[in-house]
Amino acid sequence: MMDGARLLTALDLPPLRGKLSADAPMDKVTWFRTGGPAELLFQPADEEDLAAFLAAVPDEIAVTVVGIGSNLMVRDGGIPGIVIRLPPKGFGTVAPEGPGLLRAGAGASDKRVAAVALELGLGGFHFLHGIPGSIGGALRMNAGANGVETAERFISARAIDRRGRLVDLTAADMAFRYRHCDADAGLIFTSALFSGPQTAPETIRQAMDDVQAHREAAQPVREKTGGSTFKNPPGTSAWAEVDKAGCRGLSIGDAQMSQMHCNFMINRGAASAHDLELLGETVRRRVYEASGIVLEWEIQRIGLPLDGRDVAPFQPPR
Repeated sequence: MMDGARLLTALDLPPLRGKLSADAPMDKVTWFRTGGPAELLFQPADEEDLAAFLAAVPDEIAVTVVGIGSNLMVRDGGIPGIVIRLPPKGFGTVAPEGPGLLRAGAGASDKRVAAVALELGLGGFHFLHGIPGSIGGALRMNAGANGVETAERFISARAIDRRGRLVDLTAADMAFRYRHCDADAGLIFTSALFSGPQTAPETIRQAMDDVQAHREAAQPVREKTGGSTFKNPPGTSAWAEVDKAGCRGLSIGDAQMSQMHCNFMINRGAASAHDLELLGETVRRRVYEASGIVLEWEIQRIGLPLDGRDVAPFQPPR
């Protein structure tokens, strides 16, 4: 059993301006509305506050970073150690930084960045209008949609390491690839610089409207969901393989693969994280049996199972 109050007492922390919460409910954070508590949740006031906090946290204490919870599953037993969430108030600024450039805080929503790019007449950011995440998450997983990825707009990023030191990263440091970057997992992104071509606002607005229309028509945007469940395998799409395996609408308890878009997993009401993860692993097994393809999770799954109710990941036979 986790004890956030005890962990907080054990830490020798400097004066902080951010918010510290013991045993913070994470089901209020994730879009699935499931999951156990964070042992200790810290929402720093700004970059300086985050650096001071990290410098004081011993290496042996686990630190986990979460965004707005749209692509996240927290297991029912909760998250041990410290969870850091960058609030928009201190990390949500989006502003121009020279011709063709804008800087976005890691706590800014992707949709907000797309809106500011429209105001500035910068093209190529329309895809962010349809991604319900934050820029920190977009950097970490090279988020993409509608044929565009974060890497295509990226110039550089700022981050803070586990010792509270500021780190600047180039595109080479990030080494982006499909839904992944190779930056040290211990780094916490705080902002990024992006570029885009000068484009007529009406052209940008039309592209954003097209993105929104596609989402409304093809995705269960009004459900409790985590977005795309699996990454697209080479040469095909995840939804097509899920559909061919007969998993459209497949349910375990209140966890279901959406009838509307079968690569979206939804919580129809009272699904636990265990139900959702078990459903995902069941789909992975059935897809392998149908096509020989091993789907990879796109949803981030973190934390501990409740009372040892672990879900064994599907492993193809050797």
